[in-house]
Amino acid sequence: MKIEVNNKNTGPNWYFLLHPTKAVLVSSANVEEKPNVMAVGWSTPVSHKPWMLAIAVHPSRYTHKLIDETREFTVNIPTTELAYQMQYCGEYSGRDVDKFKELNLTAKPGKKVKCSYVDECIAFLECKVVQQFKTGDHTTFIGKIIHAEAEEDFIKINPDTRTIPDRYFDPEKCNILLHLGGDAYITTSKELIKPEVPPPSVSWKEQQLTKK
Repeated sequence: MKIEVNNKNTGPNWYFLLHPTKAVLVSSANVEEKPNVMAVGWSTPVSHKPWMLAIAVHPSRYTHKLIDETREFTVNIPTTELAYQMQYCGEYSGRDVDKFKELNLTAKPGKKVKCSYVDECIAFLECKVVQQFKTGDHTTFIGKIIHAEAEEDFIKINPDTRTIPDRYFDPEKCNILLHLGGDAYITTSKELIKPEVPPPSVSWKEQQLTKK
């Protein structure tokens, strides 16, 4: 039996239907380059060429102010070992507390941006804001990825080709943190599901020709 889900204040939040989402830590800095870090559940790739991603941040957030001023941020990929830090960063504001200090997180200087990345995370992406626009009650920042690094020990790499699609985080080696909603988190299964899809019997080009 299905129930109706709505976005009224008195009803369940509709966006849980899209969870779990990858939990990321977004780092930014003020004009004096003092680092801040925030938990973000809404992030997504939006372009291959050039590499671009989007994050949604509420205007009331301190991180929103910092990114709006400096036009830079880093996206950091945590594992389940950082679940507490993730939740803390979502509940406390950088206006009131130095979260790097309180959580014993290491703010390493960015390689190509002035804001820091989180050294305890297994990967980070440095971004320059190229667009921002209002999306309802949030602001969506589009960041062009100008530098990215990941811990090679946690990546499944084909040693012969070392090319995509051979590269992805190996679930046997690390547990990626996924946000289930509220204060709940899960992680990926160690079982790989790799469906074998046969090639189409007629190529796309041939299909287009038959339509004319």
